Amino acid sequence: MFTGRIEWTATVAEVRGEAVRVKLDPDLPANGRGLFVAGGAVCLDGVRLTMESAGPTELVATITDETRRRTTLDRISAGTSVHCELPLAAGDRIDGHLVQGHVDGVGKVLRIDEEPAGRRVWIKPGDRLLARLVAKSSVAMNGVSLTVAEVLKDRFSVVLVPNTLKKTNLGDLAIGDRVNLESDLLTRMAREGHGPELLKAISRLPWAGHLNGPVGVQKVVAQLAAGGGVVVWDPTLEGEGDVVFAAEKFRPEAMTFLLTQVCGHTTVPCHPSVLERLEIQRMPGKGDRQGTLPHVPVDLASLPGTGVSAADRAATIRRLASADAVPSDFLRPGHVFPLAARPGLLAERRGHTEATVALCSAAGLAPVGVCCEVMRPDGVMADAVDLEQFALRWDLPMIDVHDLASWL
Repeated sequence: MFTGRIEWTATVAEVRGEAVRVKLDPDLPANGRGLFVAGGAVCLDGVRLTMESAGPTELVATITDETRRRTTLDRISAGTSVHCELPLAAGDRIDGHLVQGHVDGVGKVLRIDEEPAGRRVWIKPGDRLLARLVAKSSVAMNGVSLTVAEVLKDRFSVVLVPNTLKKTNLGDLAIGDRVNLESDLLTRMAREGHGPELLKAISRLPWAGHLNGPVGVQKVVAQLAAGGGVVVWDPTLEGEGDVVFAAEKFRPEAMTFLLTQVCGHTTVPCHPSVLERLEIQRMPGKGDRQGTLPHVPVDLASLPGTGVSAADRAATIRRLASADAVPSDFLRPGHVFPLAARPGLLAERRGHTEATVALCSAAGLAPVGVCCEVMRPDGVMADAVDLEQFALRWDLPMIDVHDLASWL
């Protein structure tokens, strides 16, 4: 989580493949340099990245192909000046603006006018972002927190006051330039009716929302080990996010939550050895485009009901995770859908199936979990921005599958 209050600028020293090496501002105080750590998050020009390494004078971060496609970092090169911000920590001042570093879209500078109070810049954004903007609300432009001055049919304007022109590189913008844009999280969640949940979540910022690096992974594993749910974001393979639980600790209330609030298709990722031991066969066919390996759905044979209720499905799932379960415990077909993870887990495939099993194993639990895609109320799959709102609303930690692959 970031505020858009830019304290430092940095200069790109080198771009090589997915790695970008950045020289830190020479005016950065010594105590500030210690906050840049390998595995931590950093926001460069409004884009959240993970630091692969960090030292007193430079940092190295990863820019994936997905990030290049969705932001202006597709044109980043040596010599480029970038805005640099570290995420909020417990006790930090929240200056009325919260952003996530998940760019809503790229806008184009249409016009620049000099005014007595500063410099007015007109931006044409995508239609979806424009619909979120209202006059006097906040917007982050290349990571800088600004106030929306006007909103017209196809554009909006901001006024760059002298302090902003002095402390940032927005004064170098020219007509035709592209900028990263992100709407204000507070405004967005309030408009969607999540105000009370947001206030509650802000008090839990160190645990809720998007986490990263080894500390973030540790928090996610701890949440899962305690029987809670976590959000795993897959930006590359599926472009979706799943809520994940450990099957060994799965309760009917969690199943109800997945059915009524998460709304995707609930499945049970298992280590392949579990499915082999229980003689649960793979479904015929080549599978989906992402390489998921679905197996025959099952129900717990001892259930008095149909197997559909939240309690029935939770009982079936817990039995799948039991070390003493045997093939005759299950009816085939049923209403619980096992998936086979790759034997090498995240080292072999960076998917939700493998992430779920890897998390359960890291938590010291049976290698069987539960995952369900987060779907918006309008039936569209949640993107990164939607997912962090969801995570904050429900006090869930959120982690990127690539962070899990790096640190598990």
